[in-house]
Amino acid sequence: MSTSLNIVFAGTPDFAAKHLQALIDSPHNVVAVYCPADKPAGRGKKLTACAVKQLAEQHAIPVEQPANFKQLEDKQTLASYQPDVMVVVAYGLLLPKDVLDIPRLGCVNVHGSLLPRWRGAAPIQRALEAGDQQTGVTIMQMDVGLDTGAMLLKASCPITDSDTSASLYDKLADLGPKALLDTMQQMAEGTHRAEPQDNALANYAEKLTKEEAMVDWSLPADVLDRKIRAYQPWPFAQFIYRQNNKEHRVKIWQATPISSSSSASPGTILQADKHGIVVATGNGALQLESLQLPGKKAMSAADLLNGRADWFVVGKDITGNANV
Repeated sequence: MSTSLNIVFAGTPDFAAKHLQALIDSPHNVVAVYCPADKPAGRGKKLTACAVKQLAEQHAIPVEQPANFKQLEDKQTLASYQPDVMVVVAYGLLLPKDVLDIPRLGCVNVHGSLLPRWRGAAPIQRALEAGDQQTGVTIMQMDVGLDTGAMLLKASCPITDSDTSASLYDKLADLGPKALLDTMQQMAEGTHRAEPQDNALANYAEKLTKEEAMVDWSLPADVLDRKIRAYQPWPFAQFIYRQNNKEHRVKIWQATPISSSSSASPGTILQADKHGIVVATGNGALQLESLQLPGKKAMSAADLLNGRADWFVVGKDITGNANV
């Protein structure tokens, strides 16, 4: 039996491109790459290829960019590559069943969680926000459901107290390609085993929204700390400071939950010095250590206080509202 597979790859961002690079460097044959249409980017709104397309073109791999797979000719084109398997990583298109059935061994997906936990669009962020102790990637045999397919292989890593979604993204981008190659090897040798997901253990990772990034100071400090780290690099935890009928949106880059016996209302500034800006929360306090003002780069709380000490007065509300 051949130990190499003919693979069609479908994906879009850098995360997907790292998996494609691993397949290109492997004994397997990447016979075609699928990705979304080029999109306007930058100040000039110039049409720009995604990371996966750029990598494919560097290696002279045929690129297909169908709007969807509803047209018969798109399905015929995919079939013409005679793929053993189609690997899908952050592609952005849903694949209908007749497309999933075209490759001899079906389609597999690299999902950024330990399924069945955190099916859906934002598994990395939701795992961090929920306080999970570990996360990972699952190589999954795709079916018509949303991340419901049988699991072929899992690889895990711990979530540390300093992790952000950005750092976890990097960890999984290192973890995923190796797990994918191990799965491809098992499929090539016919030794892979598909384990059905236990739906009773499943939950859903909803897409992040701008609205939920606004800090609710009535939440416990440890919950806010996790949200701050989960919302990086987007949409960033933030609050609005009001002054002279103007609103200033302040992003929080780094904070540390600390114990506090204060009975001050949530949002009250308890301390403001070179160590940070300490704010009362619903349970404990949060020491803000790195923040970003509109139009400025992120800076330490000490640097911010040098220029905006009048904004952060002990005993006042951090939003600039009336004394609490």
